[in-house]
Amino acid sequence: MNLQKSGVTIWLTGLSGAGKSTITGALEKKLRALGSKVEVLDGDIVRLNLSKGLTFSKEDRDENIKRIGFVSHLLTRNGVIVIVSAISPYREIRDEVKQRIGDFIEVYVNSPLAVCEERDVKGLYKRARNGEIKNFTGIDDPYEAPLDPDIECRTDKETIEESTEKILEKLAELGYLARATV
Repeated sequence: MNLQKSGVTIWLTGLSGAGKSTITGALEKKLRALGSKVEVLDGDIVRLNLSKGLTFSKEDRDENIKRIGFVSHLLTRNGVIVIVSAISPYREIRDEVKQRIGDFIEVYVNSPLAVCEERDVKGLYKRARNGEIKNFTGIDDPYEAPLDPDIECRTDKETIEESTEKILEKLAELGYLARATV
């Protein structure tokens, strides 16, 4: 087992299309190869199962993040590396969840809105710009970028491998992984 400390939550936040899910997949694969216990909480999947019925109002978005944070806290305190991939647009609720969990690494997956729109395979940005989707983060609802993230991944300027390595290095630096394994 390569875990040195307790579990940890790695919280990836950023606009839709920034690369959160892609980084999550690469990171999960690397951590599992190192023998770590890993769980992924993807925002879209959580919405279908744990947060079904919630809207995209600010109150419901906050509730969704609180629910993800609650599950992350349970897993983290039981020695699991939790990777959360969720837009989580509001700074205050992210900070609240960070305080609750404690062992928490905030990763800002940063990519300009124009690049995120180019990557939009689901056509969500186009639908939001046409008024078909209301309260869409980055279009008619704000995204509050982290002020001091533990890691910033610039997916418009670096590869997925480079972003993933940044996270693995931070895990080693903070004692969540043995340095020899990274």
